[in-house]
Amino acid sequence: MDMIRESPVAQYLTQQGIEQGIEQGIEQGIEQGIEQGGRERAIEDLLDVLEIRFALGAADPLTARIRDIEDLQRLKQLHRAAIQVESLEAFQSLLDADE
Repeated sequence: MDMIRESPVAQYLTQQGIEQGIEQGIEQGIEQGIEQGGRERAIEDLLDVLEIRFALGAADPLTARIRDIEDLQRLKQLHRAAIQVESLEAFQSLLDADE
């Protein structure tokens, strides 16, 4: 068994496997970073709209609820809704309905 591990072919294959695993890990980390950045941006955009339209402050409980949302698509939908709703109460009703 030791002879197999010491063979150039085995060493090459082992190195290739390690390099491939590292590359996959890096790619996965980059994808997760991009996704997390998109989520953070969506949260900030949504909170900006609510702050501009309805004077929603950082201490408002809605802010914490919005920051807890993980789903990027839901954040985008809420952003569009925040632009169109008549009042903060109407937005809160939409937020409550989705939970």
